[in-house]
Amino acid sequence: MNRNPIIPFILIMALGIGLVFFLSLEGLNNAEEKADKAKEEEKGGEQASSGEFDPEAHYKENCMSCHGGNYEGGAGPALKGTDLSKDQIKETIKNGKGIMPAGLVEDENLDAMADWISSLK
Repeated sequence: MNRNPIIPFILIMALGIGLVFFLSLEGLNNAEEKADKAKEEEKGGEQASSGEFDPEAHYKENCMSCHGGNYEGGAGPALKGTDLSKDQIKETIKNGKGIMPAGLVEDENLDAMADWISSLK
């Protein structure tokens, strides 16, 4: 029996090309879903920004990675039981300190954030 060794390679190539084609179609479908989801999130973000400022939600989104999930500190200092005054907290948030970047909280929300941090026990 004479077998042609090229046939398995041709079959594998055809299978690979078919897979690439069908995965591309699936990717296009997912791209449309992601675009729709991004539009919905953008609309949701606009509604959230027009609402009242939530210091704890802002902390979870922007500060928790450095100050810890329980405010115990990590890359940044512990926020729980801080001995800083509200004015010092506002100044640190506004201007940054050490590795903390400046301007993480908008100026109109500095008082609410400083009050919330001061209330942590």
